Amino acid sequence: SPYCIPSLAQVLYVYLFFFFHHVGAFPSPFCSWGYFIQIFVHPLCHPLVCHTTNVHGFCEVYFFVVIILTLCPSSEWFLFPVFQGGTVNQSVPIVLPITEGDKERLENCSSFLLTYGEDDSPVAILSAPEFFPHNKEERVCRQWGTSTREHPYVKMVMASGDWLVGGDLKVFERIRWGDGLDSFRLTPNELRKEFSRRGADAIFAFQLRNPIHNGHAILMTETRKRLEEKGFNHPVLLLHPLGGWTKADDVPLDVRMKQHQAVLEDGVLDPSNTVLAIFPSPMMYAGPTEVQWHAKARIACGAQFYIVGRDPAGMPNPETGKDLYDATHGRKVISVFNFLPGTVGVDFYTLKSRRVFV
Repeated sequence: SPYCIPSLAQVLYVYLFFFFHHVGAFPSPFCSWGYFIQIFVHPLCHPLVCHTTNVHGFCEVYFFVVIILTLCPSSEWFLFPVFQGGTVNQSVPIVLPITEGDKERLENCSSFLLTYGEDDSPVAILSAPEFFPHNKEERVCRQWGTSTREHPYVKMVMASGDWLVGGDLKVFERIRWGDGLDSFRLTPNELRKEFSRRGADAIFAFQLRNPIHNGHAILMTETRKRLEEKGFNHPVLLLHPLGGWTKADDVPLDVRMKQHQAVLEDGVLDPSNTVLAIFPSPMMYAGPTEVQWHAKARIACGAQFYIVGRDPAGMPNPETGKDLYDATHGRKVISVFNFLPGTVGVDFYTLKSRRVFV
């Protein structure tokens, strides 16, 4: 066999979602140009998350180093034409941690199989693997700006394997989560088609990890008004709640989706110009570093405007109780990087209201 095929299901549980894709990039029936990959390390079953827009697979050492040091790797790592030429903002590394034992078993393989579940269902092949040390302390300090081991995602990183393996991925088929919400997990290509069907001439995206409150609703409705004032005839909102792993005290996805649907049914947001879909990325709670990833991912969906709330992807320091990140830095960093070229920014932070809805 040309592949080394260990029983990786005993070591890794791999969820893959064909989230980022573009027609014609690959000759596969799924036209996939990237993957969302969530890895659970057995027996701890702690989620270690790898996610990206339109990359070939997991980071090799060169791209890992460039990403954690500069956030801007060369565009050769990317497939989507929007990201071609020069350097590209990529604020989080896409990595696959493995143990010392796995590294020893796999390091002489030209390719190996990733499987999922009790039946070891094959889901992907990783080819031309490159193994390198997982410098966890450096990764954590640069990505999260803190070394506290009590941060929920940092805790999972520190508990993960001491090696990383990079390489190209070939995924066999589109992954279904089977939780009753798969109809909301629209790929960017599917979202683009839906926006076209609705005749959208502007698309603005809003992400949240908890139920919609009055401030969120005001931001979204006011944004549409602002865009109409700028001359757009039919702005469409992409309401894109985060659907991957979140910490235990965040509201579960199924509950949030019911609340979002109720907000649409009650007319708080207009269903005729709102597309509700799930963004399958996990929540890393990495503040301004992570919000760059959130904004960039929406480019793949066709968004031209991205609403940044207060303290995006932030949380209190588990040891001191103080906010880990300045509440305004997420907005500021988005304004610095040219995520959405050819558009005029809208300052949503000027909005204030005491209006409440239930």
